[in-house]
Amino acid sequence: MTILVLAEHDNAHLKADTAKVVAAASAIGGDIHVLVAGHQCVEAAKAAQSLAGVTKVLVADAAVYANHLAENLGKLIISLSADYSHILSAASSVGKDTLPRVAALLDVAQISEVIAVASADTFIRPIYAGNALATVQSLDDKKVMTVRSTAFDAVASTGSAELVSVDNALDAR
Repeated sequence: MTILVLAEHDNAHLKADTAKVVAAASAIGGDIHVLVAGHQCVEAAKAAQSLAGVTKVLVADAAVYANHLAENLGKLIISLSADYSHILSAASSVGKDTLPRVAALLDVAQISEVIAVASADTFIRPIYAGNALATVQSLDDKKVMTVRSTAFDAVASTGSAELVSVDNALDAR
């Protein structure tokens, strides 16, 4: 089981939410790969390399990813998705924009705002404005989910993941 985490960054710095999503991925178990898609984003990729538990950082550095548009990121993630059982992102504007598109293209359900991992196919998420919790089990081959980063502690920066360049410059235009 291999998990893909979409990194949150500003093309220069990795955002703290990425380390928290990696913590959620660690709770699922398996190899964790982080996708850093942006333009001139080498520094963000280097920061992702140091996240504990991450075995590989995929870097898609192209102008089409500069603004983190869901159309372009979605096509990129779909092109990489065959190798992954889980695709995760922070429940941020980028994650909430990109992952529903990915889930639709993969013809699977998206699980939103995960706050806890019960098992590799069972997750806990809030419903009714957070007044109740739902335990959701997904029977889909691929799990696509956004993670509420405030529910997880960030992983340490003690890793040394492999850096791999992804040459897929997929423009949705």
